[in-house]
Amino acid sequence: MIDNFNDYQPNGEPAADRWASALHIFDNGVGTPHEETTLERWERAQALFGARDYAGAARLLTAVVDEVPEQTGPRLLLARAYYHSAQLKRAEEQLRRVLDRDPVEDYAHLMLGRTLQRQGRNDEAAPWLRMAAAFSGELAEHD
Repeated sequence: MIDNFNDYQPNGEPAADRWASALHIFDNGVGTPHEETTLERWERAQALFGARDYAGAARLLTAVVDEVPEQTGPRLLLARAYYHSAQLKRAEEQLRRVLDRDPVEDYAHLMLGRTLQRQGRNDEAAPWLRMAAAFSGELAEHD
């Protein structure tokens, strides 16, 4: 019998978040709460993203990005989670931060272009998409 339907996927398998939180039941002994590390939050956020729980992944990734703001990977995944959960302004903000730090991050150029397009800002999106195409070599193929 399933007591909490949110703990399971539609196919009856345990949800990714349920597995990740169950991994450490016995780590610190009975009655001792386990303090989740940044790495554990990152891994759980990736599992949630993979399970298409984008809002849940974004909540965890916000904490990860606060703890390791210099890391590009968590910030990009946070932007993707925001994008897929239709939080486009937040996605745009994170992508601009990535590009401020790493102006040759081609995937961030592509994502920013797509995020702006999705907001109906096609003129603003065009240069970002051209830059992404140039980085990936697609621009040279079309010439």
